[in-house]
Amino acid sequence: MENFEEYLRQGEPDKAEKATIWKAAIGLQQVDGLKPSDYLIETAKHNIEGDITIEEVRQRIALYYKQQPPKIDENRTEEADKVSVRITEILSEQTFTFSPIEYVDIHRRLFQDIYKFAGKIRDYNITKQEWVLNGETVLYGSAESLKATLEYDFEQEKSFNYKGLNQQETIEHIARFIVYLWQIHVFGEGNTRTVAIFLIKYLRTFGFNVNNKLFEEHSWYFRNALVRAIYKNHTKNIHASNEFLLRFFGNLLFDENNILKNREMHVHHIDTVKVRNDTVNDTVFLLIKQNKNLTTSEISKRLNVSLSTVKRKIKDLKEKGIIERIGSDKVGYWKIIEK
Repeated sequence: MENFEEYLRQGEPDKAEKATIWKAAIGLQQVDGLKPSDYLIETAKHNIEGDITIEEVRQRIALYYKQQPPKIDENRTEEADKVSVRITEILSEQTFTFSPIEYVDIHRRLFQDIYKFAGKIRDYNITKQEWVLNGETVLYGSAESLKATLEYDFEQEKSFNYKGLNQQETIEHIARFIVYLWQIHVFGEGNTRTVAIFLIKYLRTFGFNVNNKLFEEHSWYFRNALVRAIYKNHTKNIHASNEFLLRFFGNLLFDENNILKNREMHVHHIDTVKVRNDTVNDTVFLLIKQNKNLTTSEISKRLNVSLSTVKRKIKDLKEKGIIERIGSDKVGYWKIIEK
């Protein structure tokens, strides 16, 4: 969204922060293939400039569509505009409660007067054809047990003790919780956008500085990564994998530079991905053997895999007694133990 890049270049903190939130809010509409109107873009600029409040933006957008002649909005532009405003509003608020009620309320606030079921748990079962699964569907939560399942998952996460976990382990656990939360698919529509907003707010409670740009540029990747973290079909040798989601998280929180390509997640590519993952251990070892001063970040870039993957592979090599790290991560070197 080059419309807001000027505010990031200017470097004024308040305007830059507002611009990044707006970019994320608008980018998240791509999850459902939606695009906001030019009017929304211009109105958002007035908010970034400080000319009008977010409440005034909401009022202007509501009036704008109230004055439009009745028509079938095949592109769902009105939804894109209104939800973008509401996401911006929620992300600008310094409030959050970790509870199912908060989660449901986020959906209500995002989709009120857009969906009749805004903020309501669905009472029917659903399936959705997924491009990344070549038309297959994920098995979503049963309508009969949605409320109980939602409350159970929140209770399990709330009681989990993060003490003693490093950052990577913390992120992996949060990722699993988000995957389970998304799979429930509590609502008829709007689940991914609701999960994304809840995730951003939740991550802030851990002190993470969330790079909202990821949701601007890769919201569809985020959704597909959630799908691939759930779907499995052992008859076709397809297994659920958090790898893609962890790539996204690495970029989102740690400024990693993982390549995020949707086509790599498509089930037709699963065999080549599996072969590649099976050989990562050997390749990591060969790179270290060639250059004992390589850092994990450099290995990640050379192999075009996520930093978290490299760390896991290095951990495997260490536990097998093949390599040992001498000195710090930045200025140390690798010692080859294997003969």
